[in-house]
Amino acid sequence: VSLALGWACWKTYLGRPDTDGVRCISMGALGNGLREWRPNEALPVLEAELSLLRRYWSHDEKATINTQSNLASCLADLERHDEALVLKRTIYAGFMALLGVSHERTIHSGCNLALSLNLSTLFEEARTLVCDQLLPAAR
Repeated sequence: VSLALGWACWKTYLGRPDTDGVRCISMGALGNGLREWRPNEALPVLEAELSLLRRYWSHDEKATINTQSNLASCLADLERHDEALVLKRTIYAGFMALLGVSHERTIHSGCNLALSLNLSTLFEEARTLVCDQLLPAAR
């Protein structure tokens, strides 16, 4: 269903200019819909969405971080863990700066980062992140 909705959104708003926010949102809907079943096809769509956000809505840090998160998930789905790890570090730092250390989204992105660190066999860094930053923030 999400893929069908993504295509419907994209086809509806495709003719709008790049600077149209709804067009950018529809691109994200398509990318996220594709990610579930066809992550190879989703990747360039999500990359294009991030590029549009950086070009026209660079002031919207939350939207940029959310799109980076979708892109990192897609990279992980494609087993490109090193690239996903770089993005997840950026996402965590972005949420820390934007929302603070104890915000739910910051803690959630920190947990995602810890999982990625484990996948990359960076166990000590993952342990330090969880014990020194995430657990105290969650209390």
